[in-house]
Amino acid sequence: MPLLQDAITLRGLVCPNRIFMAPLTRQRAKAPGDIPGELQAEHYAQRAGFGAIITEATQISPEGKGYPNTPGIYSDEQIAGWRLVTDRVRAAGGRMFLQLWHVGRVSHVAHQPDGQPPVAPVAVRSKGFVVIRHPDGRRERVEASMPRALETAEMPRLIEDFGHAARCAKAAGFDGVEVHAANSYLINQFLSGSLNTRDDAWGGALENRMRLLMNVVDAAGEVFGYARVGVRLSPMGSVNDLPPAPDDEELMRRVAGELGARRLAYLHLFNHFWGKERWNGPFSEALCREMRARFDGPVVLNGYGTDVAAAQSDLDCGLGDAVAFGKLAISNPDLPARLARGLPLAPWDDATFYGDDARGYNDYPSAT
Repeated sequence: MPLLQDAITLRGLVCPNRIFMAPLTRQRAKAPGDIPGELQAEHYAQRAGFGAIITEATQISPEGKGYPNTPGIYSDEQIAGWRLVTDRVRAAGGRMFLQLWHVGRVSHVAHQPDGQPPVAPVAVRSKGFVVIRHPDGRRERVEASMPRALETAEMPRLIEDFGHAARCAKAAGFDGVEVHAANSYLINQFLSGSLNTRDDAWGGALENRMRLLMNVVDAAGEVFGYARVGVRLSPMGSVNDLPPAPDDEELMRRVAGELGARRLAYLHLFNHFWGKERWNGPFSEALCREMRARFDGPVVLNGYGTDVAAAQSDLDCGLGDAVAFGKLAISNPDLPARLARGLPLAPWDDATFYGDDARGYNDYPSAT
């Protein structure tokens, strides 16, 4: 069985190890304009030793934003900022996928163009919370705003927004993109049988609920080729008031098969039920194995926290091919080297997860 330190090839892209950097929202893009820059370039370059870096979630359009100071990938200024990042990471020997993100109803009018309501598959408000930023810089946790339902005629425009973002990502020098279809955001909202009760071609039946994801993947594939497109899913679990539906297992099986037929770079599976319930929650070991078999390509597992031994065990058991670590990537910029040499792992300071400067971002030292 492969070790975390072993190399892996993602449809031709050689990665030096199977320890990936998970996407991590850090809210440090420059305002106005949600532009990444030198801060992000240093941060990601410090972590170029990971097998692959998946960027923080990056909104595809102003409409896709749900939190303060998250980066975008739709303007010339954002392309230039991300180019600074990818140049620095590539010079350090790294590989990097940009995560394409639209939050859907998990937003607030304060983040939306002209104060418009957020968009969603249906006009049902999330019971979740989002963060807004006041003019004095103070952040506040507030309830998500009431969304409006996307009209059928708007769907081609939405898909083109993803396509435009993929073209911007390519112009910015990324190796590929990851489509964010997990964690209760827009594509996950369309996949959800508990929420998406639309009566048009974009809701209700399984194939209709899958339609947005497949169209977005196809749009990204036209830009990068399918071999440089990944997809993130959170099977059977989410947040922000999006409970599982009775047919969600079958939906996940079919999604894995459809994505596998396109021979994507990888399938990224986030398990919301790790820890005590590891593989005993709604996302079962049996479902994971079936999704992996139907995808028939590299599978990246995510959700282990600090349990590196469990991650290696699941590779040993054939549940996945690589593991994405989040919080450990924050406090251990040289995590692959530390694990290879058996060095102690540094703790993180969750009080500095979100902010405006290098504290808790670029000031964790390397041990190697």
